[in-house]
Order: sequence, then structure tokens, then C-alpha cells
Amino acid sequence: MTTAAVRDSNSSSSGAGPSGFGASRRFEDCFFVGMAILILASVLLGFAKTYFLAGVFRAPLPNLLIHIHGAVFSSWILLLITQTSLVSAGRVDVHKRLGLVGFGLACLMVIVGVCAATDLLRRGGGPPGVDPKTFYAIPMGDLVVFSTLIFLAFRARFNPATHKRLILIGTLGLMDAAIGRWPFAIIERVPIATDLICYTFLLLLVIYDVWSMRRVHRATMWAGAFLIVVEQLRMPIGGTAAWHAFAGWALGLAKSIHGG
Repeated sequence: MTTAAVRDSNSSSSGAGPSGFGASRRFEDCFFVGMAILILASVLLGFAKTYFLAGVFRAPLPNLLIHIHGAVFSSWILLLITQTSLVSAGRVDVHKRLGLVGFGLACLMVIVGVCAATDLLRRGGGPPGVDPKTFYAIPMGDLVVFSTLIFLAFRARFNPATHKRLILIGTLGLMDAAIGRWPFAIIERVPIATDLICYTFLLLLVIYDVWSMRRVHRATMWAGAFLIVVEQLRMPIGGTAAWHAFAGWALGLAKSIHGG
């Protein structure tokens, strides 16, 4: 572990508060468990009607691939709850063993996510008035954020402070689909509302960093900036001729596999 990693790890454990190390660790554990629960609640709220309350495996989804996509991505959220809870309970040994399973699951999510996004493109899916080829950049951009940050989180697994922040922000990169389905009128009326709600989650992490360390953790800063930049570039990139050419190639490949 590098000197910088040790410094970051120590900083995350020495947080604010008169109760010292033990209290700061409790607050740290409670915060990340709370964020995982908040993410779970957001996913349940977004997909309750079309997936969870519709019977999960019996839900009227377009095809088997989307069922697999729902199961795999739901497993990630449940694993996030499990992993943060294990750390809070002091079972870091089990947490580390499950971490290898989690990395394998993340790799599977990227593969299934690309297939599901391309299947949506094949079906001409997307918001009203948005070209499917342009919209294809949205889920693909989310997968770029997720895969990049989860890979870096795996590399930083011996630096808990950095690792947990990269996992959290990487997961936030997938929240568009859930938040965009919240049953509130503002989600449909204000196009940027989904992004702003996602950034509110990120703001909670920034506030926690400042409260616990008197500064924003480096991983929060650069990973948060990466998330915002990629999300704001998705639609502009999606409207370019180069992207449409790529999406057209993906569409042709998907149609050839499905026989038209």
C-alpha cells in the first residue's frame, strides 16, 4: 500500500466527533449502509410496478434477456447491501471473499448490460421524441462509468476509503434507469430531474466527507467528476454521425442474431 493510500485510509478512520476512532468508524459504517439502503429503495420505487410487484420472474418483460438483466442488476444491489452490512458487523473476512464474487458479477453486468441496451435499440425503445440510436448512448455511457469505477475499486481494494467510494459512485452510474421510472410527474416534465436526483446522492457523499474528514476525499472528487462529465456528454455524443454509425452497426448485428 502506498503512503497516499495509508494516509487516505487513516483519514477516513479518524473523522470528526468527540468520541474518537470508534465513533467515527460507526458513523462511517452507518453512512455507507444507509446509502446502500437508499439506493435499494430507489430501485424498488422505480421498478416496483413493472418488475418487483409484477412477480419478478413472471413480470411481463420483452424477452428472456431483459429478465436476466433484471435479475443480474438486482443481485448487484443486494450484494451492495450485504457487503456494507458485513463491514458494519465486523465481518471483513467474509466481505473480502464475497468481493471476488462481486467483481465477477460486475463483469457479467457489463456484458448483460451491453446486450440489453442493444436489444432495446433493436426494439426501437427510448423516450418519446428521442432517436433510438441517440438514446443508445445513455445506457452505454452508464456502463462506461460503472465498469471503469468498479475496475478501479477492485484495484483499490486494499485501500478501504477509496474502494468503498468508487463502488458507491460506480453504482450511482446505473441509477438513471430506476430514478427515471419514479412515479412522480417532475421526472417526466423536467428532463434533467433524473440527473439532479442522482447528483443529490453524490452530494450526500461530499457532505459526509467534509463532515468526517474536513475535506472531500480524492476518490469522491475525481470519480464524481467522471460520473457527471460522462453523463452530460452522453446525449451530445449520441447525436453525432460517428455514434449513429456505431449504433447502426450494433443494430445490424442485433437484427442478424435475432433474424431481423
